[in-house]
Amino acid sequence: VPKLRFKGYNDEWKGVKLKNICSDFIVPMRDKPKEFNGNIPWCRIEDIEGNYFHGTKSNQYVSQETIDVMNLKIIPTGSVICSCSASLGTYAINTRPIITNQTFIGLVCSDKISNHFLLNLMHTQTKRLRIIAGGTTIPYISREKFEEYNIKIPNKDEQEKIASFLTLIDKKIEKQKELVELLKKYKRGLLSSIFSQKLRFKDDNGNDYPAWEEKSLGEVTCNISYGLNAASKNYDGENKYIRITDIDETTGKYNNLDIVSPDCVLSDDYKLKINDLLFARTGASTGKTYLYNENDGKIYFAGFLIKFSIKDEYCSNFIFYITQTFNYKKWVSIMSARSGQPGINAKEYSNYKFSCPVYDEQVKISNIISKLDNIIEKENILLDSYNDYKKGLLQKMFI
Repeated sequence: VPKLRFKGYNDEWKGVKLKNICSDFIVPMRDKPKEFNGNIPWCRIEDIEGNYFHGTKSNQYVSQETIDVMNLKIIPTGSVICSCSASLGTYAINTRPIITNQTFIGLVCSDKISNHFLLNLMHTQTKRLRIIAGGTTIPYISREKFEEYNIKIPNKDEQEKIASFLTLIDKKIEKQKELVELLKKYKRGLLSSIFSQKLRFKDDNGNDYPAWEEKSLGEVTCNISYGLNAASKNYDGENKYIRITDIDETTGKYNNLDIVSPDCVLSDDYKLKINDLLFARTGASTGKTYLYNENDGKIYFAGFLIKFSIKDEYCSNFIFYITQTFNYKKWVSIMSARSGQPGINAKEYSNYKFSCPVYDEQVKISNIISKLDNIIEKENILLDSYNDYKKGLLQKMFI
């Protein structure tokens, strides 16, 4: 029996194979249709919203004629679709009939199992499924392995009770996620309005600030240098080592998820100070930035990062926010589009040009965006707490 149960339910859960509770296992096509001119959505990993596939994000639809010609099987509404290949760990219920490829397998539930119960149960099975998939370059779980897969379930009434409760939690998580996304969208709009100068500010006397002037990153910074060429080791309790992966993709903050220390003799030349701005110089994360915050502690930066120290006559937060604008990201995309590994070196970063207001307007702009960032961070923390609560429930409510 699980650790956490609703009152009135005392029976032991029974072991069953998925083939005994699912009426069908639909393995989709291996080849992608050549034409998308129908009304049945083609489901991809990125089209899944939370625990569901609604089809609202789809932009490809298959016709019934294509389905007939290629002898495809449609996954019916209400099935539990499970990733069975590279993206193991993705599960969803489709709220409309779908077509997909071998990334997924569709578990069509019989009247012996609640689809929402099975969905949540599968979320607890990812580690076991990865073992079954093996350690190959591209893991894959066959239909036969899904059919023979063993799980433990309670009676249908308890399944429904568990499923209803967890669905309420999911709705709360989805509402919080929507709020965070709306705030991020608002921030993108605010950045666009401010840095295109459609939105301007006035000084404390109500007067207009002077016109913005064109600057380059090299003009507003100094002490440009590349990071340490050293391996990492377990965190020593004092000296942190920041790598590209330690910078949050969305916020540009140090994420503290995997704290390590540099495995070398330390030098102050690589220790971050106030006003230091880091740029990722290679790989898929080229252009990602981090502005040092003294609350993050003593940090040394790694070799795939470039440090630019922002001069005192410029607001460091303002320069950092420039790197979150659409124009900057577009520039990074163009500059890093080389053959082979993408990348931007220190000289190329130094030549990046942007419009810059006087210092007082820089500060006013930074304060407004920082306040919005604090709100987004607060709501993100709340979202994380909801997700952690759900994970804890899954561990206690299932076997």
